[in-house]
This record gives sequence, C-alpha cells and structure tokens, in this order.
Amino acid sequence: MKKNIVYILHILFFAFALPATAATTINGKVVDAQTLSALAGATVSIPELKLTTSTGATGEFTFKNAPDKGKFLIEVKYLGYQTLTQTIDLVNIDQLVLKLSPSTIEAREVVITGSASSTDNRKNSTSVAIMSKEALVKQSTNIVDAISRIPGVSQITTGGGISKPVIRGLSYNRVVTLADGAKQEGQQWGDEHGIEVDQFGVSRVEVLKGAASLLYGSDALGGVVNLLEDLPVGDGQIKGELLTNYSTVNKLMANSYMVQGNNNGLTWRMRVSNKSAIAYQNPETRIPNTGFKELSWGGQIGLTKKWGYAHLNVSNFTSEIGLPDFSQNANGEFEDADGNVLSSQQINSRNLLLPFQDVGHRKVAFNSNVLLGKGRVRTNISFQNNLRKEFEESSADPALFFDLKTWSYDFKYFGEERNGWEPVIGLSGAFQNSENRGEEFLIPNYQSNELGLFAYFKKNWTNTTFNLGSRVDYRKMTGEALEENGEIIFNSLKNSFSNLSGAVGLTHEFNERFSLKANAGSAFRAPNIAELGSNGVHEGTFRYEVGNADLKPERSFYSDFSLAFNTEKISTEWNVFYNAINNFIYYRQNGNETINAEGDIFPLFRFVQDKALLTGTEFSVTLHPIELIHWESSFAYTRGQNRTTNTPLPFIPAGVWRNELRLEPNIRGLKNNYIALGIDHFLKQNRTDSFETPTGSYTLVNASIGTSINWKKQEIRLHISASNLLDKAYFDHLSRFKPGRLDESNPNLGFFNPGRNISFGLFVPLRIK
Repeated sequence: MKKNIVYILHILFFAFALPATAATTINGKVVDAQTLSALAGATVSIPELKLTTSTGATGEFTFKNAPDKGKFLIEVKYLGYQTLTQTIDLVNIDQLVLKLSPSTIEAREVVITGSASSTDNRKNSTSVAIMSKEALVKQSTNIVDAISRIPGVSQITTGGGISKPVIRGLSYNRVVTLADGAKQEGQQWGDEHGIEVDQFGVSRVEVLKGAASLLYGSDALGGVVNLLEDLPVGDGQIKGELLTNYSTVNKLMANSYMVQGNNNGLTWRMRVSNKSAIAYQNPETRIPNTGFKELSWGGQIGLTKKWGYAHLNVSNFTSEIGLPDFSQNANGEFEDADGNVLSSQQINSRNLLLPFQDVGHRKVAFNSNVLLGKGRVRTNISFQNNLRKEFEESSADPALFFDLKTWSYDFKYFGEERNGWEPVIGLSGAFQNSENRGEEFLIPNYQSNELGLFAYFKKNWTNTTFNLGSRVDYRKMTGEALEENGEIIFNSLKNSFSNLSGAVGLTHEFNERFSLKANAGSAFRAPNIAELGSNGVHEGTFRYEVGNADLKPERSFYSDFSLAFNTEKISTEWNVFYNAINNFIYYRQNGNETINAEGDIFPLFRFVQDKALLTGTEFSVTLHPIELIHWESSFAYTRGQNRTTNTPLPFIPAGVWRNELRLEPNIRGLKNNYIALGIDHFLKQNRTDSFETPTGSYTLVNASIGTSINWKKQEIRLHISASNLLDKAYFDHLSRFKPGRLDESNPNLGFFNPGRNISFGLFVPLRIK
C-alpha cells in the first residue's frame, strides 16, 4: 500500500518536469472604479494557481511563472471596497485593469468548499460561511470554539480543551473536517475526541452547511469544515507572523511563530505553536483537571511554476487534556476516588492529574494542481497517524491506546470548458488500519478500505449557474475477533457498504443586489467502527457502549434554499433546510439497563437505527449605515425529530440569537480601530430524548476592543476581548458536563460552563523582505 503511494508520487513529480505549457507574465493595475485613482496595497490572488501579490504605489501588480492558457478566477481585496472576483482568460490577456467599487461590506468572496473549483460565493449553490484569521484568534480557546459563532454551527465541549463541530444538529462522523486538503482522521466517533489541528496555522475557515457527499463522500452528510492554509507569499518576498494570547478564565498562554518565503516559485513555510492552560473557572469554582497543553510544528515546501503548483506539507500536533473525575464533599471540596481532598495547588497547577488524554497527530500531505493538455489535474495524497492514549491509574501505562493509520488519495480532472459547461471527474479513497495497544478495549482492531467515483458538471450563464453530479461509493470494514481469559471481547466482523449519491444546485442573481441559491439531492454515511463493534467503557464517557454489526448505511434526502440581499450598506441572508435521514444511527438506553464493568455500574447504551428529520432556519443581517457604525445580528434554530418513535432527537443545539454593535472610529496614528458590545441569547431546549435533561434559556454579554499601530514601519495589532462579561452561571445544552446528560447519579456531571473570561491578544505580521 505504501509502495503504491510512493509510486504515484514519483509519477507526479516526473510529470512536473515536463513542459506542459509555456510560462507568461500577468501584468495589471487596481484602481478606484469611480475616480480611476490607483489603489496601493490591494491584495490580488489567483487561488487555483496558489498565486498572490500586492499592488505597488501605482496600483500595479505582476504575476510571474503563470501559464499562458486557461481560465482562472482572480480575486482582489482592499479595505473599504467591495471584493472583486473576475474570470480571466490567459490566452487573450494583456494589461488587466481591475476596478473596485467603494463599499463597507465585502459581499463577493471566493470559496473553494462545496464547488469543484474556486468560485464566487454568490455563484456557489451550497451554503458556505467564511471566518477570517483575525476572527479565529479572538475570544476563542480553539478553532471549533471560534466557528461556533457562525449561524447554524455549534460545538460539543468537554471543558476548554475538547470541542467537536456541530452543523445543523449533526456531528461526529457526519461532519468532515478538511486540513491540508485531506480529511482529518482522528477517531471522530468519540465524544471526548477533538480535532487535532493548530488553530494558529489556519488562514481562514470555510464551513459548508448541509449534506455534501457528492464531492466529499461518506461522512459529509451533515457538512464540511475546511481549514485553509495561507497562500504562498509573492515572488521575492519573505514574511512572518507572531501571535500571542492570554486568557484569564483558565490562564491560557498561547504563542505561535511563522516565517514563509518565495524565491522564483520555490515556496516554503515553517510554524511552531504552543498552548498551556490550567483548569477553567466557572461562576462557582474552578473545575479540577480541565486544563490542557498543546505543542505543534509544521512546514511546507513547494513549487509554483508554469505547469501549476505542487506542495508538500508536514505537521506534528501533540496535546495533553485533563478529564475531570472528582466528586465534591459536603463542604464543596473536590475529592479523588480515594477520598483525598484536592489542594489548591493541585487544582491551579499546569500539571495534569489522572485521568488525562495524550494525543498525537502526525501528517504528511502532498497537494498539486497541474495543467494537462486543455485540462488540469488536482491531486491530494496524505498519510496520517493518530495516536490516542488515555491514562487512568498510571501516567506511565495507558489504559486505552488507539493507533490509527490512514492513507488517503483524491484525484480530480477538470476538463476544458465548452459552451459554459465545466466538467469534472474524480476518484478518491482511503485505507485505514487501527490497532489497540493499551490494556483496555472499546473497539476492535480493524481495517477499512473505501473508494469513490464521481462526475460533476457546472453550467455558467451571465447571472445563473447550474450544477449537477453523481457519485458511487464503496467501503469495506473488517474487525478482528478478540478473546481474553476465556471471555469473548469482540467477535470478528466483515461489512461492506455501497451507495449512489446525486445532487443538483442552482444560483441566480436577479441583479447586483438580490440573489438566491437552491440545492437538492441525496447523501449517505457508512457506519463507523464504534457503531458496528464497540464493547466497553472508557474514561470521560460515563457509559458502556455496545455496537451493532447489522447496521445499515444512513441515507439522507435533503434540500436547502437561501435568499441574499447585498448593498454597500447592508447584507442579509436567509436559509431554510430540510434533511430526512433513513437508518439514522444513535445510541439508546433500554429502560434503565446497566452493566457491571470492573466493579463499577454504568448505564448500558446500544446502537440502533430509526428515521430522523432535521429542519431549521438561519438568518443574518449586517448593517454599516455610516463609517463609524457596524451592526451584526443572526438567528439559528434546528429541530430534530425521530420519525420512528415520534420523539425528539438527542443532542440538538438550542436556538440562538446573536447581536453585536461595533464602533469603528478614525483615530490619528491608529488604524483598524473598533469597540464592540455583543449580546447572545440562547433559547431553552426542552425537546430532549429520554436520557438527557433539558436546559433553560440564558443570555451572555461580550465585549471587545482592538487597534493597529505602526512602530518603526512595523504593524502591530492589539485586542482585548471579554466573553460572559457578567459571569453568568449556565449550562450549554451540548456541554458534556451538563447535569443529568447521561446518568444523574454520576458525580462528575453538573459543572457550569466557563465564567467571565478576559483575553489579551497580540498579532504582528512581519514583512522581512
């Protein structure tokens, strides 16, 4: 298997040496559409070719080593102007003059998620939300915590160190996370398993809300979180950045250092990041052993030439995450399993107590986009090794130890555009091998092999786009039998799943201000190994799980509709969605069924299948009536119903209404100034399954202030933000520390979410050359 991947890499590198096409230089100028005056410092990029540069004092820019043919989308951004997207034909290109219109709202951003190639978001039929790097590093503990402010996106949390994305009520293996262009594989089925990605290494996030099996295969039944890296810097440049954050609620200290360069198309980048936090403070007390540590490093080396680009990314992410397992005595003091009272030093220490997780994620990813004849081939090949250890009685010997290796590949061929039709065909697949190397067992050793083929067609008219496609997938999973001391732990299992998916989408711009999107289709998800073969309990879950080897794949029939209205002063969007899922897989306790596991009594949950329906709506509005005032408001609500039992689906997030007023004053000597006040109101959630408890409504107040200064020609960005400013005691409905979430008798549950948190941040973008 490894030899095959190495062989493919050799073929691809050999192909890069061939003179696929001649090189050309693209020259252009960016000007104000009204005055035709030059705009210096505008960012110009061609995402499909990984090219980016900035305009000089005269508004002019140059791309070297670009191909001499092909049609590509160019994007131009400049503060105070509407983002410009325009398709350019390199065959007929001379001197580009790109005209930007003044606007306080950027309404036309380029996205790559949900479409086979880069496209204007208004011409992308799927619902995609975007979050910038600046927003990712403010007022958030991790990347999922940051994107949970997007309407329709929530998070399942286990303290401050673990967050899982939830999109329109779906999570776990129903949401695909992409990093370095490949699916992030890290035992997504686990409640207390987060995503192992360096938050600071992400340039922006695109969140596709809704089913996307056509392009991303199984597991994209709920949506996609695409974590995008920085584009390479312009030719001849060396840049870097310094990031540092401190948060009071858990004394989080976070730092990141990056440097990257480009020498005649040879690009490189290096980054090192670390985080350290103690147990978090809620309005009542500090919750022991909820601290965490992270250390990550990574780099990229690549070529951007006349034939396209090729990049090799390497990363290593390690984290230690505490899992609270303590009871409180009559005096409110925390005690361990032996009745020993935890000292203040133990609770406030950066050294974790038992139990805790030790997680490592190593990754090598090769990405390329190569011009081939009248088309081009985009390639992603990756290897990942996820090492997840859980220590319970000893910090030397892990009780649970999952060693997961994943080899994945994805090839897409983009044919020549003819009469507005853009054809794409794709092949993708993955090989997985998971081994238990600990003393305890929850899932069997297993191997998985999956393969997918798809065809996608997009038709462009002046104001309308139409796309359709079909996909066939096959997955085979083999689990190994295990017997210990005469007791059968796991039976052997052999399962294979296949499915045919399809989708159609439409966008139409009635005029420059008003547009609509519509999607419909089918999607699927194959059962994961925990649903098929689990048999056990592990630290942090508070339940015993039993898999079901007879589970069938989930099949979704979905539709999505949205309307958008945009001017230079206002931007609004309204979405409604419908997602009917047959063979919906979830765990359920039969009555009060329990099991004795190693002397402890746990609630027993079995995986079952029913029919499910998820419906909901999202609405957002942005107002910028004058230069000083910026207002954002959004509302999101998801309703989940079990159509078989006629009861609510479990773990559906509460509806939320968010508001933020931001003042952006002009202050001499400073820029990018803002003062913001936000109010988030969460509705009560009393639509719960029989084994979970409802949560009441609550309101959180947030505030922030920020500015940028120039010191010796170096820009320095500063911000201070406060979340839960009034120190409100509340339970988020998806918090794993919510009381009665699984078992009311469990002493580890009933911890309020974090209290008041003040964050201080410094971001220094460095221009070295």
